[in-house]
Amino acid sequence: MTGSAPGSAAAITTVGLDADDTLWHCEPHFKLIEARFADLVAAHGDVDEVNEHLLAVERHNLEVFGYGVKGFVLSMIETAIQLTDGAVPADDIATIIDWGREMFAHPIELLPGVAETVGRLARSYDVVVMTKGDLFHQESKVAASGLAEHLTGVEVFAEKDPATYRRVLDRRGIAAHSFVMVGNSVASDILPVLEIGGRGIHIPYDTSWALDHVEGHGDGYVEIERFDLLPGALATFAA
Repeated sequence: MTGSAPGSAAAITTVGLDADDTLWHCEPHFKLIEARFADLVAAHGDVDEVNEHLLAVERHNLEVFGYGVKGFVLSMIETAIQLTDGAVPADDIATIIDWGREMFAHPIELLPGVAETVGRLARSYDVVVMTKGDLFHQESKVAASGLAEHLTGVEVFAEKDPATYRRVLDRRGIAAHSFVMVGNSVASDILPVLEIGGRGIHIPYDTSWALDHVEGHGDGYVEIERFDLLPGALATFAA
């Protein structure tokens, strides 16, 4: 366990859990499709060039399409159109759309220790999944995960920023100092919650999306290696 928790010893009542790459695998599916996409448009740029172009398009489209598979698919189509100067074959666009269907249909693979630990947490805390992405897809993944019976609720955000966290906590009657957010992204799961007076536990994932990367993010939160260490980490806030 690394990092340093805030000094307050107020009791924790609610644990927020990020979903993708915190509860179940997600980013590897995107990386797989990215590799296929680079092969599809290989005649128009090497892998690094294609990935950089796609990332720039994704960044530009976030405010319009949001997070998730749909925005990713639309960004791949737009990138293919740009890289080919509008000459991308219709069959290639159909292939990209089929990849999107494949991603939506991909089975949920819980990370080690998640099922048992979430059940354990639910005996002591209100547990709320708080995730970004497409509402229908994220709710479908929660339902397929087998975790729903342990949850107090599910919140799907367009963006994870301080204002959004504050709005949700206020609506649920949760005091920020009694709330801990758990996730793999320092940028979206940890820093915004610290800003509103909550606390955070970071569980790094093997791979991360480039747009989630943060430099020089400091401390003020706890970092653990595995999800099953979460109950012990939560106990440190009341020590």
